[in-house]
Amino acid sequence: MALGQPRIEYKTNLQILKMREAGLVLAEALDEASAAARPGVTTKSIDAIFAKVLERHGATSNFLGYHGFPASICASVNHEVVHGFPSDYELKDGDVLKIDGGAIIDGWHSDSARTVLIGNVDPADQRLSEITEQAMWAGIAAFSKARFIGQIGEAIDDFVSSQPGAPLGILEDYCGHGIGSAMHMAPDVLNYNTGHRGPRIKPGMALAIEPMLVRGQIGTSVLEDDWTVVTDDKANASQWEHTVAIHLGGIWVLSAHDGGAAGLAPFGVTPSPITA
Repeated sequence: MALGQPRIEYKTNLQILKMREAGLVLAEALDEASAAARPGVTTKSIDAIFAKVLERHGATSNFLGYHGFPASICASVNHEVVHGFPSDYELKDGDVLKIDGGAIIDGWHSDSARTVLIGNVDPADQRLSEITEQAMWAGIAAFSKARFIGQIGEAIDDFVSSQPGAPLGILEDYCGHGIGSAMHMAPDVLNYNTGHRGPRIKPGMALAIEPMLVRGQIGTSVLEDDWTVVTDDKANASQWEHTVAIHLGGIWVLSAHDGGAAGLAPFGVTPSPITA
């Protein structure tokens, strides 16, 4: 602790490389889980597919057993925002599924989430997912250039508020976080502009950047399972997330197959992989 604030963990290049290993396994697991998500498929079966990929690579889940969480992924449908339990629920045409998962390799963590649109979806839900994903990339691009953590939330907020059409809400009760030798670490990474600078960004810092947007109001509640977060007005939600590290050579999106090249290109940022 420093001045009452949680200590931020700064990684060496070798530790970031280990997190990259976890990130690539996670990306593959999310690929297979997302490909399996279609009408008639249960979210429990998607969890099993995800878990098998981790097992195949000798990785473990950082979700399973976390404070009693019963699965390897969070599977949140429609107005469920995050932390939903995989279950016997069969996906339906038009559903908006959020798959959030993590992987550990040799004690080093990665965390990533995607919104998967099932079958023929409402164009407003398509727009919601697209803007949420782009907002994530806006935040990651800001991380590459910013001096302070608070500038990430500013960039996400500015991006979302600049979009034409119906306004979308940015959840304020849930946010991104530091990650490394544990899944949730300092600092918190807010997705909106608070006017506070937050901690200074330094090489060796790794963050999970994860905006959560809703089509309606930002009020949420937690269901009786003490995990599943839902919107109070039943409006649909989207979540996108990547694990990202900054090092002396630049920024690297550890949970993206291409290191973030495609997502960052529209923002004029080129990722910098660590080669040794």
